Amino acid sequence: MAPFIAAVVQTASVAFDPGRTVGKLADWTAEAASKGAKLVVFPEAFVGGYPKGLDFGARVGSRTTSGRDWFRIYYEGAIDVPGEHVARIGEVAAASGVHLVTGVIERDQGTLYCTVLFFAPDGALLGKHRKLMPTAAERLIWGFGDGSTLPAFDSPLGRIGAVICWENYMPMLRMAMYAKGVTLYCAPTADDRETWLATMRHIALEGRCFVLSACQFTRRRDYPADYPVDGDPAADAILMRGGSCIVGPLGQMLAERCFDAEAVLTAEIDPGEVARGKYDFDVVGHYARPDVFQLTVNEQPQAAVRVNRPAVIGAGTES
Repeated sequence: MAPFIAAVVQTASVAFDPGRTVGKLADWTAEAASKGAKLVVFPEAFVGGYPKGLDFGARVGSRTTSGRDWFRIYYEGAIDVPGEHVARIGEVAAASGVHLVTGVIERDQGTLYCTVLFFAPDGALLGKHRKLMPTAAERLIWGFGDGSTLPAFDSPLGRIGAVICWENYMPMLRMAMYAKGVTLYCAPTADDRETWLATMRHIALEGRCFVLSACQFTRRRDYPADYPVDGDPAADAILMRGGSCIVGPLGQMLAERCFDAEAVLTAEIDPGEVARGKYDFDVVGHYARPDVFQLTVNEQPQAAVRVNRPAVIGAGTES
């Protein structure tokens, strides 16, 4: 595989407005492609929005009317997969000829999921990953994914997968992704802390893979005027400061973290670095001890309702 340019995009979604957000996604994807990017990664919950600081009126034993109203707004700003917004994102990928990875808020009946979508350069939706474990208050508004959406996709650039935000602190999930042979490990996140970089560098070293982490950069003005934010900050106040980065398989910084600004971070990716890294460490290969440790992964869909349909009399009989 030849070296190529990858990009992570650090900007804000238009909260609760997927149509306008997909428009921004198109603009930023085109900018990344103009810099030569063949793989473009957007942050967690980019289409649909990350409701930073919103508590949705939840208390132990009670919920408020205003909290229910905000959930309705959030629900109406989520997208169906597949659906019109997904089709439009596919058109964006095709227009720029890139592999595109983006966080979305997926609506499935009455439940929302924090999801990552994967698109091919021809615009085809390759698949999705639903966040397995929402963090803290995220569990009020997002459902839990299951093992049926833990994909990894072969591409001319390498094998692409994604793990969302604090899922990256789940050692067994990381191990499952390493076992799938992921070389382009996408980590969309809402974690803008200084400590996040240590996690990204650890994963790059542990998995001997390229890690591409994209976080939103948001200000108060990126949310509706009546959006309840503690302290009633000014319109220019920063709510999420970014901190996106790209890390190589030996933990080297290929694109340094960027804070407090919108940005497209790019780096040259040399796929040969993966093999160079695994020369002395392959956590699911020659550095594993399956005689001592083994991981079992359940990739079956976990449906709440399973229907056993009665056999149709006469079906399948010859005349």
